[in-house]
Amino acid sequence: MRIADLGTLSGEVLCFGGPLSNLQAMQALVGEAARHGLGMRNVICTGDTVGYCANPAQTVALMRASGFACIKGNVEQQLATGALDCGCGFSPGSTCDRLSAGWYAHANAHVPRDARDWMEDLPDMALFAHEGRRYAVVHGGFTNVSRFLWPSSSHTEFALELAAIQAAAGPVDGVIAGHCGVAFERDINGIHWINAGVIGMPPHDGRSATRYTTLHADGARFHDLIYDAPSAVAAMLLAGLTQGYDQALHTGVWPSEDILPKEMRQ
Repeated sequence: MRIADLGTLSGEVLCFGGPLSNLQAMQALVGEAARHGLGMRNVICTGDTVGYCANPAQTVALMRASGFACIKGNVEQQLATGALDCGCGFSPGSTCDRLSAGWYAHANAHVPRDARDWMEDLPDMALFAHEGRRYAVVHGGFTNVSRFLWPSSSHTEFALELAAIQAAAGPVDGVIAGHCGVAFERDINGIHWINAGVIGMPPHDGRSATRYTTLHADGARFHDLIYDAPSAVAAMLLAGLTQGYDQALHTGVWPSEDILPKEMRQ
């Protein structure tokens, strides 16, 4: 388990997750960081640079060129080790599990060796201080990189993850997470668990905009990311990635609700 210390960050901090091979979304995020006037030290990714969309190699190359801090998501972990599946934590045989075979095979065929070496060297967790608070950055959970924690997950589930984080890294005031694809904030015994959302896929809310988060002295703010979705869809069609995630970029509705808690299903 590798833990990186990013030091003390001043001013606004932009956090995001899951570019998911969506090059157009990653390009838009780089533009948002510039619009906010942020240097590379103040932009942090929660992992899964690669995923459902068409341009894994180009998206990784842009992430690396940006200099943004990034931790290892389950997809980076799997690609770095040469695994044959995404390690997303989908139930075996579920629709999400079957659909993942298509996009992961595309990613596995197109991510070059040097990008996998970069993934292998990424930290599993990062720490930083900001505005008098100490934060940990994880992907899904600390006990399991692909753990799905939702806005409605039990207090106990969050508390167990927080206990594991603090056992490894010491006291924290907040956690920045990703993986589940939905931006939200929960207060767990006075500690803020902030899912920064993902930029590569809408959060199953019927809109094409994706999400990112900024940290300020008064807390977290969630933002829509507007990007060139038609071009991202066209790239997926050209690559033969037509399992339904291509349409999700337009409709904002995921092709399967297998992993979602009942209250989030449409």
